Formats: sequence, C-alpha cells, structure tokens
Amino acid sequence: MAAVLVPGAVERRVRRTRGAHATLALDAVADEVPIALEYNGTPFAVLMATPLELDELALGFSLSEGIVASPSDVRVEAVQVHLDGAVVRLRVPDAAAQQLQRRRRNLQGRSGCGLCGNASIEAVLQPPPPVADRLRIEPGALRRALDALHRRQPINTATGATHAAGWATPDGALALAHEDVGRHNALDKCIGGLHRAGIDPRTGFAVVTSRASYEMALKSARAGIELLAAISAPTSLAIALADSAGLTLIGFARDADHVVYTHPRRLDGSTAAPRARHAPEARR
Repeated sequence: MAAVLVPGAVERRVRRTRGAHATLALDAVADEVPIALEYNGTPFAVLMATPLELDELALGFSLSEGIVASPSDVRVEAVQVHLDGAVVRLRVPDAAAQQLQRRRRNLQGRSGCGLCGNASIEAVLQPPPPVADRLRIEPGALRRALDALHRRQPINTATGATHAAGWATPDGALALAHEDVGRHNALDKCIGGLHRAGIDPRTGFAVVTSRASYEMALKSARAGIELLAAISAPTSLAIALADSAGLTLIGFARDADHVVYTHPRRLDGSTAAPRARHAPEARR
C-alpha cells in the first residue's frame, strides 16, 4: 500500500508489526537534508532541515540569530539544490559579514541551531533589547490559534515527525504556519515568512508545537514578537530571558489550558501562575 505523500515527505519501504503480524509497506517519512547557509561567499552554518521554504528559513535565521537587524540588510542571491542537500547564498552588508567572521562556526548534523556561531557563555547569554508593550490578545485567541495550527500541519499528519510554528493576529486568526523537522527552523521560517509577506511580527503572537527553550524565546524576542506560546514546557533560562526581555512566555498551551510564566498582562484577565506540579509530558 502506497504512503500518503505531501511536499516535505518522502517514501520509504518498512516492515510494520502489529501484534503478531508483520507486513511490508511504504511509509511517509519527513524529509531531512543539510542546508548550508553562505554569507558573502563564506560558509557559516549547516542546518538539518526539511527542504521547503528555504528563502524564508534563511531570512528568518539571519534575523533571529542577530546576523542582521533588518530584512533589508539581507538578500538571498541563490538557492542551489543538490541530491544530498542545498546551499543558500546570501548577501549582507560588509560590517555584518565581518562580524560573522569573528563568530566563525560551522554547525553540522543538527535539526536547526538556536545559538549558531557563539563561542562564549557571555555571547550566548547576552539578552536582546526589550520587546515593545503594545500587544493585547482577545480572550480565546490563544486556543483559536492553536486549534488552527493543529489543522495546518500536513507533513506531521503524514509522518508524525515535524514541528510547526505559527503567527496569529490578536483575535487568534492564524496568518502563517510553517513546518520543519527542527523547531528552531520552523520558527525561523515563520519569522522569515512574516517579513516576506510584509507583516510586522510585533502586531501578533507566535505559537509553537514544541517546548519553549532559551533559543526559541531568544529568537522570538529578537524578531520583536511580544508573546510566545508553546504546547510543552519552558526551561529556566527561557523564563529568565523572557522576563528580562518583556516577552510573555506561555507553556503547556493545550485546548483551553495554559500556564503563563512571564508578563501576563497581554492576556486579558490572566494572572501569572506557577508551573503545575504534575504538568503534561513535554513532546520533546
């Protein structure tokens, strides 16, 4: 029986066992390949990613990693697809390229990287500038956005192996949704997609189908996003960064439930709450 294939999935032959019965079948598997990012002709990072929306990935990565401060400072010159991966060639101002030379790190073999090119603890833990404080979301907006994100994950529906990141307006209408095998990549694609569509990230909020790690909070704050909601747990460093950056950080956002860890004022009628002692198990 043939697998249900969607863009971002590939077909592989498997032996499936259910109880005492084993059968040969074709299975849909999430596609994962190395994506090399080159800035001004110099390799900088290799991301293990789902090979879709590479322009958005490169733009979002450039912004969320602090390589450039504005979308106008980076240009995708070419995307070269090979049998074993792809190379995205980007052009940035000379000053940004020189800064990259000082960071000099080529990360390979990971599904995304959230702190690419930082060689010291001080560089990693340097907080971003505070986000604005204009966003207020309507009651029920968080649940509407999460429900919509669940419906807009065709690769995960076919394979069960990808994360998703979405961006919603204050009323919970999901404007964008992106999938990838790496949660960092999915968020970068979302950030890049926002700028390619001419949407200001500060005018809505982000939802992700993963834990809220330090890197995810950092990428959101650097993009100017004021509220990040994750279906699983945050980490202690993510909470500390969100608190210092003014980011509203939400964890365990599932159905009508959620836990607000920092800056609850953006949710109408919400108050900060401690993490539940018997919180649901994080997805990963």
